[in-house]
Amino acid sequence: MVVIDRFIGAVCRVLEFAIALLLAAMVVLVFGNVVARYGFNSGITLSEELSRWMFIWLTFLGAVIALKERGHLGMDMVVAKLPTAGKKICLVVGQILMLYIVGLMFKGSWDQAVINADVSAPVSGLPMAIVYASGLVFSVMAGLIIAMDLYRVLSGKLQDQDLIMVQESEEAVQLKQILEDAGNGAPRRSA
Repeated sequence: MVVIDRFIGAVCRVLEFAIALLLAAMVVLVFGNVVARYGFNSGITLSEELSRWMFIWLTFLGAVIALKERGHLGMDMVVAKLPTAGKKICLVVGQILMLYIVGLMFKGSWDQAVINADVSAPVSGLPMAIVYASGLVFSVMAGLIIAMDLYRVLSGKLQDQDLIMVQESEEAVQLKQILEDAGNGAPRRSA
């Protein structure tokens, strides 16, 4: 299990670097296209297609990292009020449903990648399967992360505060902190 955690951590660090590169390349392509279009009355035809593909990949890779860091927003109003056993049941049911959805996503992405392997993009001529491969990468990584979390729940390795795996909105977190500070007699801090 420690090996898988290290593997997932290492892959997520690589994904963070890839996201930074994709974002930088998108900025260069779009800005370069704007400069070429308005400054030189021409354009970079490849810019729109590649930046769109990069954005798709950036979104899926970012979703993997957010899943690992438990950064996805969710509502925990009801689950937070449940006893520990109720929280575990809700978490297990949620993770099983997520594994099912990730499996559907893998199958759909695989099918689309196979169908579009011979289809060329209109501008670059690259295979359209590259776009659908982002769903494959996401579903494999998300499946690993969810399966590891499910194992932790079922083996009892999660503490009670870790049983809620979503984050509230930033405003709700700030309000909660203000109320806790007021209850403790601590001075209020400004945001």
